[in-house]
Amino acid sequence: MNSRRFDLIAFDWDGTLFDSTAIIARCIQAAVLDVGGQKPSDEAASFVIGMGLMNALAHAAPDVPKERYPLLGDRYRHHYFAIQHEINLFEGVLPMLAELKSRGHLLVVATGKSRRGLDEALATSTLAGTFDASRTADQTAGKPDPLMLHELMTEFDVPPERTLMIGDTTHDLQMALNAGCASVGVSYGAHEPEAFVALKPLMVANDVAQLHDWLRVHA
Repeated sequence: MNSRRFDLIAFDWDGTLFDSTAIIARCIQAAVLDVGGQKPSDEAASFVIGMGLMNALAHAAPDVPKERYPLLGDRYRHHYFAIQHEINLFEGVLPMLAELKSRGHLLVVATGKSRRGLDEALATSTLAGTFDASRTADQTAGKPDPLMLHELMTEFDVPPERTLMIGDTTHDLQMALNAGCASVGVSYGAHEPEAFVALKPLMVANDVAQLHDWLRVHA
């Protein structure tokens, strides 16, 4: 225990562990078009990844009336669940998680995904038993609100200084900052890493291999 800097390591999901950023952005764009809104740019659709679904869609489609948000959400889920089988883990994620578990780290997920979507992914034989707990935006609060991290730290009685958040968006790193936790950013997901600087991550990994190497030495 004393040789570890962090007891609890929280991972974002989409764009951090799963190579899903482009697919999610396309689903957001298709959903907005379905309800008569103006198609968001690739940048706008990618920026909202990591937020809770309804907040994300509202930001991506400011011209869609609020009364159409439920339909907007339904159309997003329709498009996403139709192609979710195309989404895969980034190469190197499974060995990284296995090594962290073998060292005794608590591994958790803190994500803007829905509970249903995350549960379906976690139920696969590849990931079964990998994570000790998880929180989604629809069961707590969306990022960058720190509630999901606070709940996970409380569940395992781990203080903020022993907790690390890893994510691909400013929403993830801001949530960590709001929770009093350290963070690591990854540059291969939804947000450009230049935006991470003000949020003071310990490092920014350019791929999973670099992230794994850093965690092996510094976590």
